[in-house]
Amino acid sequence: MSNITPASPLRDWLAQPTAGRVLRGFLTSQGQSEDALALALGLPLEQLVQLSGGKFPPELVDALVAAAATGQIPDGVPTAATAPTPGTATASGTAPAVGAGKSEPGVEIATPDPWTEQVTPGRFGGQSVVVTGAAYGIGRAVASRIVREGGRVVAVDISADGLAELASGLGEALVPVTADITEPESADAILAAAAGRVDALANVAGVMDDDAAVHEVDDTTWERVLRINVEGPMRLMRAVVPGMLAAGGGRIVNIVSEAALRGSAAGAAYTTSKHALVGLTVSSAYQYAGTGVQVNAVAPGAVATGITMPAAAPYGSSRTAKMRVAIPRLAVAEELAASITFLLSRDAVNINGAILPSDGGWSAA
Repeated sequence: MSNITPASPLRDWLAQPTAGRVLRGFLTSQGQSEDALALALGLPLEQLVQLSGGKFPPELVDALVAAAATGQIPDGVPTAATAPTPGTATASGTAPAVGAGKSEPGVEIATPDPWTEQVTPGRFGGQSVVVTGAAYGIGRAVASRIVREGGRVVAVDISADGLAELASGLGEALVPVTADITEPESADAILAAAAGRVDALANVAGVMDDDAAVHEVDDTTWERVLRINVEGPMRLMRAVVPGMLAAGGGRIVNIVSEAALRGSAAGAAYTTSKHALVGLTVSSAYQYAGTGVQVNAVAPGAVATGITMPAAAPYGSSRTAKMRVAIPRLAVAEELAASITFLLSRDAVNINGAILPSDGGWSAA
């Protein structure tokens, strides 16, 4: 009897003898090898299914659970003949190691222990925090963690349905505000929902571009990306800073991106917007240094959030694809929330103007 569940990471499913054959067989039937899952080995199987847009059907989970529990392959399920051992070649190259492997002769590298979120009770007790982009992905994980750590969250998103679902699970400590952060009147509505008091602000909401290089970018994409990724955060910062100054302090965290640290992670519009948001962050950190208002940023790498990706621009995407092979792994939203909530908390005392890469080491490549 296997003890793995749909919440177990993908690497455990690949390592399970019978379920591993089923999973590899499914990939083969789709014209893929397990190499395609290299970045996702730490993701729970159930989350991979949710984020796959139907490419990994729920029926696959049922087949995998049955295979792991019984040691038998369900009828009609494609399988791989055998599970490859770590480091053996596959059709598309060398398979990523599942379990222990070797990077150098005589050097054993064990599979990292799965990360578990460590909630700190009372860390945000008595505090009011605004989180944008709160209905899904990173914003949702940030809002959820703050509430579970005792804070009151004004959760802002353009999706009323997503906010309603979030609020149903978190209770009265979460105040949903359906708003477009690029509209001037949205800041007033958010401040009203916060009852005029904002101890911390997390500017998480953002949109991707289509990887277009500057000769491919169109005015609609350029204006939309800059408006949401730069103007929206600026308007909210402008709205909350006077209250923070009057209160003697506050914390602002802007979510930038790996694209704020390099030119090879996205297209011209997105990269420009995130570099601009870094400029807004460090300028504000300097301007308010010594007032108690701290302004920092977190730069995520690849994160499993289900964010909508536009159709890729031909030239730009062919260039960025060459650099994405250096991504160490795919993070989950809760891992980013751990970095972000630290900077939002009073534990971040004396940190101001920092751009924290939370990317598994991608920016070190």
